[in-house]
Amino acid sequence: MSTPFPFEAMLVFSFLSVMLLSGILVRAKVRLFQKFLFPGSLIGGLIGLILVNTHVVKLSPETIQAFAYHFFNISFISIGLTPPIFRSVDAGKEVVRGSLWMAFVQGVTFPLQTVVGGLIVLIAGSSLHPSFGFLTALGFNEGPGEALSFGKVWESFGFEGAASVGLSYATIGFLFAFFVGVPLVNWGIRKGLAGSVSPGEEFLKGYYGKSSEKACIGKKTMHPANVDTFAFQIALVGVVYSLTYGFIKFLAPHLPQDYAKMAWGFFFIVGMAFAYIVRKIMSIAGLEYLIDSGVQRRITGTAVDFLIVATGAAIQVSIVVSHVFPLLVISILAGILTTVVVVFLGRRLPSYNLERIAAIYGTVTGTVSSGLLLLRIVDPEFQTPVAKEIGIMNLFVVPIIGTLTILINGPFWWRWSTGMTTLVFAAIGILFFIITMFLHREKRF
Repeated sequence: MSTPFPFEAMLVFSFLSVMLLSGILVRAKVRLFQKFLFPGSLIGGLIGLILVNTHVVKLSPETIQAFAYHFFNISFISIGLTPPIFRSVDAGKEVVRGSLWMAFVQGVTFPLQTVVGGLIVLIAGSSLHPSFGFLTALGFNEGPGEALSFGKVWESFGFEGAASVGLSYATIGFLFAFFVGVPLVNWGIRKGLAGSVSPGEEFLKGYYGKSSEKACIGKKTMHPANVDTFAFQIALVGVVYSLTYGFIKFLAPHLPQDYAKMAWGFFFIVGMAFAYIVRKIMSIAGLEYLIDSGVQRRITGTAVDFLIVATGAAIQVSIVVSHVFPLLVISILAGILTTVVVVFLGRRLPSYNLERIAAIYGTVTGTVSSGLLLLRIVDPEFQTPVAKEIGIMNLFVVPIIGTLTILINGPFWWRWSTGMTTLVFAAIGILFFIITMFLHREKRF
């Protein structure tokens, strides 16, 4: 019997919701996941991967990938709409230097991961797509959203299964963030590199108790007799989304074919730009106060959580298995070298070494959220300036990552060979490494 309305989109959303709640439950009950701070969203995504690939749940991986893509875009649009809780001019020199250091570390690790992937592909020869290894940096350094976004576009250029490969890199990156990051941070604490800290039971289980004091997530800016504040904040995201879609839809036919295809991979960054424009217009009109930072941050967090759930569930195991050996070799080598480089550069900092290492390590192997999770082990109350530095870092890192993201598409836009692309990123990585070395010359441990 046919249904009177299409249900597929809501069924996919319902499935992702069930997986998210399942992950939350597993995190709350299984000590291993608590020990390594595995977020419920990642656990739920891995459960979803099993159910979808064993056909227990009959949903199209492509449809789940589409949800992940849109949640990724929403997260960046919400970031652009969120009024800053600080002004960079008010930040102290130490905070700005810490933020710059984190941005430059991304400028080192993104090329490093790209070079590792490129070299392994060159060694493997023609058995792999020339850009197979370049998805490493997108998955590790930029997270599942960007790996999926560009992976899906690269499929239109003939890279079969690129989206699943990119999501696999992102998932392995999360494993490094937690299975390596958590022991690394705990080692630093035992060495006395941070204050005596012990994450509470609520932090480990992932939810607040019945009698716990709970913080507010935002403030009302709309009168409920008119419209709910949350509905208004989401509507702003929707407006920006439609503006971005219209802009790219208009622009694409006027670009060369290859550039037109790639334009949809940059939807997230164009969306964030439009979000800044909308916020600026509202500011000029004296209406920026209607955008609540707390609620917009929750929209960002919600989009990231559902993105991570969809990341795991959307991986097509059949595609990954056919390339499992080179994928694991590239991922493990990139993860080990990233760990060594981050620790090496972090040791040279004059202050907050462990806190900054934790924050940036989680970021360059997963997302900013995983960076904050690792930071909370060292700094449970965010008493150090490092949490603020992560926010300010985004001001500095956008042009760096934006440029690197453009260059990584060189094989498709400018017909760069794998060797040429690898050399370009090697040069960029060395440049940022030198800059980062000279930013802080002291060595604390």
